[in-house]
Amino acid sequence: MIDQKTVYIALGSNKGDKFKNLQLAVDAIFNQIGAVISIAKVYQCKAIGFDGDDFLNTCIAVKTTLKPKKVLSKLLQIEKDLGRSPKQTNGYESRIIDLDIIFYDEEQHDEKNLTIPHPEAHKRRFVLEPLHLIASKFEHPTFNKTIETLLEECEDTNVLEPVKIWLKNPSKQFNFSSHNYIAIEGNIGAGKTSLATQIAEDFNAKLVLERFADNPFLPKFYKEPQRYAFTLEMSFLADRYQQITDDLGQLDLFKDFIVSDYDVFKSLIFSKITLQPDEFKLYRKLFYLMYKDIAKPDLYVYLYQNTERLQANIKKRGRKYESEIADDYLEKINAGYLDFLKSQTEFNVKIIDISDKDFVKNRADYLWLLNQICTNDA
Repeated sequence: MIDQKTVYIALGSNKGDKFKNLQLAVDAIFNQIGAVISIAKVYQCKAIGFDGDDFLNTCIAVKTTLKPKKVLSKLLQIEKDLGRSPKQTNGYESRIIDLDIIFYDEEQHDEKNLTIPHPEAHKRRFVLEPLHLIASKFEHPTFNKTIETLLEECEDTNVLEPVKIWLKNPSKQFNFSSHNYIAIEGNIGAGKTSLATQIAEDFNAKLVLERFADNPFLPKFYKEPQRYAFTLEMSFLADRYQQITDDLGQLDLFKDFIVSDYDVFKSLIFSKITLQPDEFKLYRKLFYLMYKDIAKPDLYVYLYQNTERLQANIKKRGRKYESEIADDYLEKINAGYLDFLKSQTEFNVKIIDISDKDFVKNRADYLWLLNQICTNDA
């Protein structure tokens, strides 16, 4: 699973087009650091500690896989990219953009140039007031007090005026609202589970993951494929049928759609490769008896990766029973999927070649992939 943390970031600007500066910073944070899950109202506040124009301040919550130092490095680069110049004095001064890490989950860090929680946040109303809107019950890991309590106790008497324009969340450019059920498919090692999990985290989807790890016949099949092929495929079919029927039949009012890392039709694709002709004939009969009653995805995304990349991914995840998967077996699976998908007219299919992408480690690749999925679906 992808380990994500919630980082709370304070934003401020009192030079140039201040609102635009904040929006550009939010966009850059989304592109470089992670999904923006909450954006507080923007407030106008007097400059504190020096003479200058009023500030516009806000706070955002971001889901990220980056470590705190990497987040800080990205924020400093974003400030630089937006035109912030090095400080000219030892005190406070006007700035195009100011980006500060306030919290990184419940973690505490005290390193050179990085202190988390931010040591001054509890004293600043221009931080606490917007933060209270998006994380009132979050507990300060040092003081063990909620943001709500810290705001009540804050001695800062500066008055904040709410701005009647809201910043836009850049994630809205990716529109999944027209879909009820999205299936992410691909060959062994293509990254379907990673992508389905990330989409579920970022876009409030119910996640349905295949329970392949619990199948006792899988390691046996890789050792003796002819002996265990039929048993394996039948057990997969039964489990997939039950899981899809159960999970898609349970309405979750708090989720916007369902995303799965498989579609049950993969049973027929794999079985055609692994079974003998007479076994496959019987299996296909049983499959279609079940398949007619199963909900179909309204968007089917196939992640294509070439065999070299698949083998590298398989080796990286280190499952012993997958260590001897042959190239020709992966190539047959790819061919089986592509033959099936090219003939489909019942649902929307997108075949996306990610052989030269790494959407797990490279956020730019992830955003590119989201764009490919959502194109023409707005």
